[in-house]
Amino acid sequence: MATSYPVDVTSHSGMAGADRPVVRHIGLSDLFDALRLGWEDFKAVPSHAIVLCVIYPVIGIVLARIALGYSVLPILFPLAAGFALIGPFAALGLYELSYRRELGKEASAWHAFSVLRAPSFGSMLGLGGLLLVIFFIWLATARAIYVSTFGNTPAAVIPDFFTQVFTTTKGLQMLMMGVGVGFLFAAVALCISIVAFPLMLHQHADMTDAILTSLRVVAKNPIAAAEWGLIVAVLLTLGSIPFFLGLTVVMPLLGHATWHLYRKAIESPLTSSAHEPRETEKEKRYAADFPSVLFPPYGRKHRFFDSAD
Repeated sequence: MATSYPVDVTSHSGMAGADRPVVRHIGLSDLFDALRLGWEDFKAVPSHAIVLCVIYPVIGIVLARIALGYSVLPILFPLAAGFALIGPFAALGLYELSYRRELGKEASAWHAFSVLRAPSFGSMLGLGGLLLVIFFIWLATARAIYVSTFGNTPAAVIPDFFTQVFTTTKGLQMLMMGVGVGFLFAAVALCISIVAFPLMLHQHADMTDAILTSLRVVAKNPIAAAEWGLIVAVLLTLGSIPFFLGLTVVMPLLGHATWHLYRKAIESPLTSSAHEPRETEKEKRYAADFPSVLFPPYGRKHRFFDSAD
């Protein structure tokens, strides 16, 4: 079911001066409504969302093993928190699906990949790369905090490790330091990306303008931004139990909800430059043609990989 949003009749294309996107005031009710709409999107295309996001828990576990080598236990919490840093970039395809549903158009897994053809995809990669750098710095920092507390001693079995963390002075110090430093990383990521990726997809903003607009959203709605950060943190923590499997639901939910949060926080321009998802032709594809159907010239013939007119 399509969702309608108020349209700003005074805004125009462009991202500078008076043409900057108009930022609205939002409240807690808007955040919950964004979550509700995100859940509706997830229910409408659950298999597609899971296919797009199920790889992230696997990548997370692999990254943890690479970081520690012998144990993933000390990095489990930092890793779960780190998904808040890269989540906005990981959800690119989900924004496209939510936008298509908003317009009443068909939304399928293939449509999610059309984000690769977005004019601002290079800017999305740039900001995504920045978030990945922040993510890896956070993991390295968390590792350093653990080593400074417990040394290079490998974490034992789970009960012993949790006992050390929650019942010893060193463990509590490590926990407090980790939460404090992690909060700073998460705050930076939230401030620069809260609406950045949907804005780049929808209005073709470049990376700088998208970051500045996100900062303006946070500056105008500091309480709502903090509440959204808390909601994200709680859901990601719950989704990380057990072994990140819950993220296959939480990540798509937050991805879809972020699109609706953007639509509530930013006025919609009445311009032809706004991104308009286009319909793709449905043509028969045969198993014997795989994998050639994925590449030109077959793709050009079937118009799946064509650029927008």
